[in-house]
Amino acid sequence: MVPAIQIEQVSKNYGGIRALDAVSLTIGQGEFFGLLGPNGAGKTTLINVLAGLVLASSGSARVLGHDVVADYRSARRALGVVPQELVFDPFFTVREALVFQSGYFGLRDNRGWIEEVMHNLDLSDRATTNMRALSGGMKRRVLVAQALVHKPPVIVLDEPTAGVDVELRQALWQFIRRLNRDGHTIVLTTHYLEEAEALCGRIAMLKQGRIVALDSTQNLLRLHSGCYLELRLQPDRLPESLAALVTLRREGGYRLALRDYTEVESVIAGLRSAGIAIQELEVLQPDLEEIFVQIMHKA
Repeated sequence: MVPAIQIEQVSKNYGGIRALDAVSLTIGQGEFFGLLGPNGAGKTTLINVLAGLVLASSGSARVLGHDVVADYRSARRALGVVPQELVFDPFFTVREALVFQSGYFGLRDNRGWIEEVMHNLDLSDRATTNMRALSGGMKRRVLVAQALVHKPPVIVLDEPTAGVDVELRQALWQFIRRLNRDGHTIVLTTHYLEEAEALCGRIAMLKQGRIVALDSTQNLLRLHSGCYLELRLQPDRLPESLAALVTLRREGGYRLALRDYTEVESVIAGLRSAGIAIQELEVLQPDLEEIFVQIMHKA
């Protein structure tokens, strides 16, 4: 099967700045894929190369086998991109913007799908509202709708939930999950790492234009063999022997970093011998945010 996205040794230079450094990446059809990294890591540049907005200095990129330069019409038709920036035409209503977007892809009778997309993104009651009158969150909904209006098999979401409310975030992910179940490939960039952990089957992490980690989400989470122990104590103090384990001190509580679960018993024994009672105890696994910080630090 042809990959949904195939990137081979793509580099991009802006004068003396190397935004992408020989990036190679293959994303299969039907994947929900996460592309993570700090600001300036090259995520948006890579997306712009795929979308044809930026010409790579070297290397090649394909969408469903279509070269984004040599076969740009087919590549554009197969791809829908939700940009990070709020870009809109101030002269159109919401429905008009989506109808015009359909026309760019040669779709004449697309009203049914437009109405369905607006319904799923809670835009139906704003269909006749001018784009200028929408809030920032509503404008972002329209950007998502524009990316989906030609039913692209590959959908790239660049920070789609930045600055939007919880209700929209939940509705958006419900709709995107449905599209993924229907066979659409989803590529997500986000700073909300809990979203990536919950949604993405595989994740690539970029730093300074290079891929520094690429694996399944579960394998990345297994990289950290330790755990955290959250405690509320009476009296509210720790014996000196445990002080070096503290990573977070809250009023009335502590978080301790342990190498593995076997250390939990020794911590409890140390508290008991010091005459300190445990009021609350919770053992926590590291999340994707913790793994991300570790990988970025090592890289």
